[in-house]
Amino acid sequence: MKRTLVIGASEKPERYAYKATVMLNEYKHDTYAYGLRAGNIEGNAIQTTWPTDQVFDTVTLYVGPQNQGDYQEKILALHPKRVVFNPGTENPAFETMLKNAGIEALEACTLVLLRTNQY
Repeated sequence: MKRTLVIGASEKPERYAYKATVMLNEYKHDTYAYGLRAGNIEGNAIQTTWPTDQVFDTVTLYVGPQNQGDYQEKILALHPKRVVFNPGTENPAFETMLKNAGIEALEACTLVLLRTNQY
């Protein structure tokens, strides 16, 4: 089981962050859903407090590169094993920062990784 931080969580079922949170739970991954607004995704609370004292295997991004600036240093400080850049979140400059810090930067889809047992 890989502890995962989902950034960009939303209560809107049509959003991929919502779908990823649900699927991560289905696959029994411990999931911390982080969003700008508190809410709930099928029993998983959307947190609005940044998790400074937790360890994550994976961070999966659902915010575009134009909105990642505030998260870059925070993610680096968490030092996860990897950061998944889901479609539309690709950010070569941030990916380079992660790689330089020894963190895997992966351009992929969390949903596909889960369904194909590559997560």
